[in-house]
Amino acid sequence: MGTEENSTAITEFILRGISDDPELQIILFAMFLTIYLINVVGNLGMILLISFESQLHNPMYFFLWNLSFCDICYSSAIAPRMISDLLSASRTISFAGCTAQLYFFAAFVDAECYILAVMAYDRYVAICNPLLYSPIMSRSLCIRLLLGSYIAGTTSAIIHTTATFSLYYCNSNLINHFFCDVPPLLEISCSDTYLNEILLFAFAGFVGLSSLWIILISYIFILATILRMASGRLKAFSTCGSHFTGVTLFYGAGIYMYLRPTSVYALDQDKWASVFYTVVIPMLNPLIYSLRNKDVKKAIKKLINKKAVSRTSIAKGIYD
Repeated sequence: MGTEENSTAITEFILRGISDDPELQIILFAMFLTIYLINVVGNLGMILLISFESQLHNPMYFFLWNLSFCDICYSSAIAPRMISDLLSASRTISFAGCTAQLYFFAAFVDAECYILAVMAYDRYVAICNPLLYSPIMSRSLCIRLLLGSYIAGTTSAIIHTTATFSLYYCNSNLINHFFCDVPPLLEISCSDTYLNEILLFAFAGFVGLSSLWIILISYIFILATILRMASGRLKAFSTCGSHFTGVTLFYGAGIYMYLRPTSVYALDQDKWASVFYTVVIPMLNPLIYSLRNKDVKKAIKKLINKKAVSRTSIAKGIYD
């Protein structure tokens, strides 16, 4: 039977998961479920806060709204399945399900790369050209930059997904990972994957490095401007601190995962790096941007005070 004929026999894959130890699986289930719930609640809370608080209706928080949206989307493409598999005897995933998982994960991760770059540009304009901030960061420009980020992410995801699932899978359907990612899929393919490896490195490199280059250039100009300031340096640094922390975590994990030669991949070890990249970082982002951001803290206090006042009014109405 030929290679192409054998490939049609595989209609589903089996995810090996993170661990086969039953006791460890229970601990991991509780831990990752907690992390994922914090992730969803935190990012959804950030989205609602930005949506309803008028003081946060500016370009910076417009992009932060979309950053939280991407965090929820790409982590939700991975985490629920990973968590359920920890307590499941069957870890099979259909060919179509595997394709969809890879596509949505790649699309929102790549979009987030460019959203982080746009946020860095926004901070550059705010600090280096404060008097021209409103004319430059107009609503139409913000929408165009955001649409460009999503289009770039979608395009990259289509290319990766199409190239990966155009390969033949005829010898094994066991994926040594907890989700359908490109490197473990290339490992089990019976096709020549050389071009796919080049494609992965080229597109991951382009998306990651082009967006990172924008961020680095923006921060070089920001740093130069801050150092020339006679006063207000601390305030200027604080406006960039949250974003810089988020960028460091996101790009550090991403570069480790995808911008290495495939010959040095160690999938058993990379699973834990993937956990940090796909589950932990989306949980940390709302904490980073809320705990280190005065505007967000003020908006939260304002919202709490509103609720306290409304409860007091209701209580008075009941007893009057």
